[in-house]
Amino acid sequence: MAFARGALLVFGMVVVMLVAAAAEGGGTVCFDRVFSFGDSLTDTGNFLLSVPEDFPDPARNLPYGQTFFGRPSGRYSDGRNLLDFFGNLPTFSVSLLFAYVLLCILPSLSSSAEAFGLPFVPPYLGGGDFRYGANFAVGGATALNGSFFRERGVEPTWTPHCLDEQLQWFKKLLPSMHRQRQRSELMSKSLFLMGEVGGNDYNHLIVRGKSLDELHEIVPNVVGAISSAIKDLINVGAKKLVVPGNFPIGCVPLYLAIFPSQKEGYYDEQTGCINWLNEFTEYHNKMIQEELEELRKLHPDVTIIYADYYGASLNIFRAPLKFGFTVPLNSCCGSDAPHNCSLSVMCGNPGSVVCPDPSKYISWDGLHFTEATYKVVIQGVLGGYATPPLSETCKGGEYRVSQLHQCTDNPTNSVTYDALSSFI
Repeated sequence: MAFARGALLVFGMVVVMLVAAAAEGGGTVCFDRVFSFGDSLTDTGNFLLSVPEDFPDPARNLPYGQTFFGRPSGRYSDGRNLLDFFGNLPTFSVSLLFAYVLLCILPSLSSSAEAFGLPFVPPYLGGGDFRYGANFAVGGATALNGSFFRERGVEPTWTPHCLDEQLQWFKKLLPSMHRQRQRSELMSKSLFLMGEVGGNDYNHLIVRGKSLDELHEIVPNVVGAISSAIKDLINVGAKKLVVPGNFPIGCVPLYLAIFPSQKEGYYDEQTGCINWLNEFTEYHNKMIQEELEELRKLHPDVTIIYADYYGASLNIFRAPLKFGFTVPLNSCCGSDAPHNCSLSVMCGNPGSVVCPDPSKYISWDGLHFTEATYKVVIQGVLGGYATPPLSETCKGGEYRVSQLHQCTDNPTNSVTYDALSSFI
């Protein structure tokens, strides 16, 4: 058995070498690297790297990371998150057998994507090799900066590394990645994933008891901040951007637990989700899509894709069994409160419990999805929940849903965090 595993590993390494050679020989590649901005849905370690080592964040310990990595990885999930699944493999003239080895056999031999040539996008604050991109997303981050909330009587107790600061990190990194004559090529062959971001601008207010009217008031500001970041990236040469909408927050177990109601029509009959929260998300997403359409008119040479995370995930809630989920509205990790979720006992805290099989749950900790859910969401985006379709980004190449990855300078921080600093 050991010999067989070793032989397969060697064979797999040969496949990787052949694929690399094919790439150098002119194989079609959608993009060479990914740059990601956002919050805990795509954070791969930046929040933990931005706070003191003794900061008691639940994602610092198991059960976070247990499913795929077998250890905490700085991700707010039981395993991989959206960014890990969001990407494509190069399309070369490689046999189906080689592809099978790459995608199906080798992952069973190693828990590290780096082991067979498919590196995860590293967190910016961790330093290291950024040849294949960098992740600037930080758990708890907002699209708007802290002063916006202070002016409205809300003292930020979450990360100060908002979208604008993440953009400054990218601009600081960019000169080290190219010689001047290569900048346009580097930018044109990079994919920029803009979030999801903006959800926390609302989440931080919702958990503080702000009204629906107050949430609606800031939507233009949130959309404006996202639009401004997109324009900045285009101005420095970005040609391919994916801008996700927000998820259906009315299906989030934490909100289902803290906003119960007996009112008729309060919950959606098909999904059991809270209607007013999902309707608010739909409003935000509508505003985002309208703004993206304006940006497309201004920049016809730039591909700006709207990723419909809302539609892709609501599709799961409407028919969870179809995707293998038997527990759609409870968190896998949490307390014994309704929906397995409460603010007093969050996942990873003393008294919390973990379900035996996270793959049967849509929610991991009451606020974030399980790895299994993230995978289905991204499959949905690759399969049609995107405008324009992602396949149009890869003109001249082939983009298959089956190619989804299967394995696949620190500023002074003086903010005072609360228990949900990075969670949302």
